[in-house]
Amino acid sequence: MTTLEWTDLDQRAVEIGRALAADAVQKVGNGHPGTAISLSPLAYLLFQKVMRHDPTDSKWLGRDRFVLSIGHSSLTLYNQLYFAGYGLELDDLKALRTDGSPTPGHPEYGWTNGVEMTTGPLGQGLATAVGMSMAARRERGLLDPDAPAGQSPFDHFIYVVAGEGDMQEGITSEACSLAGTQNLGNLIVIFDDNKISIEDDTSIAFSEDVLARYEAYGWHTQHVAWRKDDGGAYEEDLQSLADALAAARAVTDRPSIIKLSTIIAWPTPNMMGTGASHGAALGADNIRGLKEAIGLDPDKSFDVADEVIAHTRAQAAANARAARESWDKEFQDWQDANPERAALLQRLQARELPEGWEEALPVFEAGSSMATRAASGKVLTALKDVLPELWGGSADLAGSNNTTMAGEPSFLPPERSSEMFSGNLYGRTLHFGIREHAMGAILNGIALSGLTRPYGGTFFVFSDYMRGAVRLAALMEVPSIFVWTHDSVGVGEDGPTHQPIEHLWAYRLIPNLDIIRPADANETAYAWRGLLERDKNPSALVLSRQNLPIVARGTGGATATELASAEGTLRGAYVLADAEQVDVLLLATGSEVQVALKAREILAEEGIGARVVSMPSLEWFAAESAEYRESVIPSSVKARVSVEAGATLGWAKYVGDAGRSVGIDHYGASADGVYLLDKFGINAENVVAAAKESIAAAKA
Repeated sequence: MTTLEWTDLDQRAVEIGRALAADAVQKVGNGHPGTAISLSPLAYLLFQKVMRHDPTDSKWLGRDRFVLSIGHSSLTLYNQLYFAGYGLELDDLKALRTDGSPTPGHPEYGWTNGVEMTTGPLGQGLATAVGMSMAARRERGLLDPDAPAGQSPFDHFIYVVAGEGDMQEGITSEACSLAGTQNLGNLIVIFDDNKISIEDDTSIAFSEDVLARYEAYGWHTQHVAWRKDDGGAYEEDLQSLADALAAARAVTDRPSIIKLSTIIAWPTPNMMGTGASHGAALGADNIRGLKEAIGLDPDKSFDVADEVIAHTRAQAAANARAARESWDKEFQDWQDANPERAALLQRLQARELPEGWEEALPVFEAGSSMATRAASGKVLTALKDVLPELWGGSADLAGSNNTTMAGEPSFLPPERSSEMFSGNLYGRTLHFGIREHAMGAILNGIALSGLTRPYGGTFFVFSDYMRGAVRLAALMEVPSIFVWTHDSVGVGEDGPTHQPIEHLWAYRLIPNLDIIRPADANETAYAWRGLLERDKNPSALVLSRQNLPIVARGTGGATATELASAEGTLRGAYVLADAEQVDVLLLATGSEVQVALKAREILAEEGIGARVVSMPSLEWFAAESAEYRESVIPSSVKARVSVEAGATLGWAKYVGDAGRSVGIDHYGASADGVYLLDKFGINAENVVAAAKESIAAAKA
């Protein structure tokens, strides 16, 4: 049993936290007050008594992480950031959910100091926290692998507050199953079991025994009941909760979940235990009743006694000083004993790549052919020694996605090793299982942890299963790397269920997401270089299943007789092949660049000059100067043809009124991939015909 020191000022702060939640939502007229009211004691306990954190340094390496997976209850977090002194003040709580305020409707990473990740889409927070937990272990393996458990400056806990909505979303089932397999002992989840969602009582859709499910996953489970099922008095027993948290921290070989049974909005008269308190202002009369019930002046709003805020901030600061004093000594001792690893840490924290790292990138010999997925795998293996921070795997498709670095052990508890994959706690090859959505969120959690660069692969068509996590990565601008292979109807015999059509443009529509679809092996190498040199956005590599010719290139730009270096990939689009007189532009991506090159040859025989522009990344190209973009796609040339084995809708921006688009705006079929591409018109002859049509239209 732990000894919980709890003063009258602590209790007053908890009650003020309830009132602030009610007042803030009432002032703006919308929001989610109920859970923030009933979870005020839990949140205060974590931030003021349990977690290791420093309000003066929200990025402190030694901090515990807090993830509010129930992001709609943002005031649960904002109140504690205010109490602890992270920079939020009373006026910021008053400005809840208003434009420009640091207290948006859902917590946003990079916007509000102390927020570890953007939450709101239910399930994403808990699933991403699994990634944070995995990252902590990998980082320890890179920097301090020999320290006894719990005695490294890189050891920390990840605390998650989740609700019924999180438990119902499929992504948490995926991620928490994997967390159990991975024995993630630094992950602690507090499940707010209040039996309420927007549609009121969860009995209409959610009846399972959550702890039994998590026990089956291999988690350590506990139950703290403030709400008594036998109808007994409601009791916020903080000592029992503190003891449960201590027990969870002591279990190092399994993740932990604590079911905390509460009554939403307690003790607000007329609103306790109701769906009405979940997502709407409580109303003046009910807020008055709440304040009377907790001993606050019902005629005052946003009323925080000076002695209370002074106490909470002084307490948080004192806790931080004590934690930093101990941690700083451990860290200094580690630095002194590990100068090379300390230098690595310094580089990783600075988000810098080692000098000359790009020299390790392979150069592929022209004249042969190779699938870009295979080229990607060779790039990863070539980079393994120069970039120890790079790691990842696949959603059970490692052999197809080519995401395994040759010779690297798996990231696994040793007892989970198989005949094919041998692993250890600090391994490098990730196995996500058939869990695409969880994979996306876990990659985000690893990226948010800050020291390593994660990647994860699946078939492009199954990126649909992870779109929520991809969008959140883009919203947070974290550098997760998605490897999507089998990128078109060139997949072949697997048929339309496995052949992406609309996916390229669907993902190009997501702001801050870089899509890179290289044309051959050497563009693939430069694609990896470009995305690794960028660390502000997520990136997606879209790669072919089928072999593609490795283009014979020069070392510079394109001429009428020589193809350009693949280095142009870094600029998103470049002139790959030119003509003395450019009559038409052929704009192509990925496997269709070879088609455009063949069409150029045919057109040249007929006296028509075609420039082939390889456009592996429209996002990178858009970031280039207007002058460069004009030099590649001159506005004076109105005859244009886009060539891409996917939906054509988005190409109008590039080809213009006189342009034509060669693509596929329907589902595929089950047959040989080369046959299908030809059948559906992704061939040089069709491009030639489209070029002639466009030239005629441009002259009309």
